[in-house]
Amino acid sequence: MTGFDVATWTALGTWVLVIGTLIMMYWQTRWQLRLNSANALLVLRERYDTPAMRRARGKFAQHLLSPGGDPPLLDVPRFFELIGSLTHQRALEERMVWSAFGGYVTAYYHRMVKPIDYIGTWRKEWQDPLIFREFEWLHSRVERIDRQKLGARYVATMDNSEEAVRILQAEVRHQEPVV
Repeated sequence: MTGFDVATWTALGTWVLVIGTLIMMYWQTRWQLRLNSANALLVLRERYDTPAMRRARGKFAQHLLSPGGDPPLLDVPRFFELIGSLTHQRALEERMVWSAFGGYVTAYYHRMVKPIDYIGTWRKEWQDPLIFREFEWLHSRVERIDRQKLGARYVATMDNSEEAVRILQAEVRHQEPVV
């Protein structure tokens, strides 16, 4: 064998160029998806902090802390259902969602199932087993990340009812934005 001829070198160079281009496109696409996720989370965070949503959060938190009567509008669990759906479809990155909303997801979900299982009740009343299924999924993902971050300490904090109560009490106090 006498080495590579021009055609072989050209073919090899073309393949290197194609593979390099594909790697670069993959990298760029991945970063674009992360930036889109971050931008979407910023918009969702702004929505979460609007005066109307703060009032809804405060009223819903008050209901969860002092159950009685019908719950106010379900804006808060619907919001987390949307976040869960977007995260489940990978439009939002889990760790970014955890960072932006993790404590709220845990607090609201925990109080929506204990001491009264509102989610289970609504599923029976409305005969829809999928009510707040994405919120439930989101809670499980947030809990998994908490477990990863806290490690052995997570076992001690698994019953986060005290933390949930503190977060919801803060929601009640801050129904209006601080000016």
